[in-house]
Amino acid sequence: MSANRLVLAGMLIGSGLLVGCQDADLEALEAHLDALRHKPQGQIAALPQMPQYATADYHQGQRRSPFVAEREGRVDPMDSAPLPDADRPRQPLEAFELDSLTLVGTLTVGNTPSGLVAAPDGRIHRLFEGDYLGRDYGKVVDVEPRALALIETVRGPQGGWTERRQRLAMAPQESDGASRRQQ
Repeated sequence: MSANRLVLAGMLIGSGLLVGCQDADLEALEAHLDALRHKPQGQIAALPQMPQYATADYHQGQRRSPFVAEREGRVDPMDSAPLPDADRPRQPLEAFELDSLTLVGTLTVGNTPSGLVAAPDGRIHRLFEGDYLGRDYGKVVDVEPRALALIETVRGPQGGWTERRQRLAMAPQESDGASRRQQ
């Protein structure tokens, strides 16, 4: 029977809690809310008048692109170099960038000077005036005692071809051969 007493005690406590939630003040709160619901509502201000904007027509074909530089009517004299000869057979050193080539020496046999150029693949090539090297159509125009003078034909800023002078010089000589030795 003790189980029945526990159930009965639980029911008494539960009913006491439910009776405690019924308060006279809740009726007063309901009356106040009803009065507020029946009270006239406030007025919301009208939205301000939006200004009218005039639209501009944009015709893309009639205006220049902002991403392309304006071209002037004149031709740049530096931008009118002759086209590189596409039919000319390529020489071995034209497969490399000029920066990757190294002038390792010059020779003069008879009255004909030539330059010795090391390629990145480790081979040494002998060049004469008129030979080509580098990817920008570099033509050797003079073999100096410690450098090769050449003219490269490259695309100019206006899209045409332009010539620029370059030099492939030997590295400065070391004053003491001992600095090359491994310690």
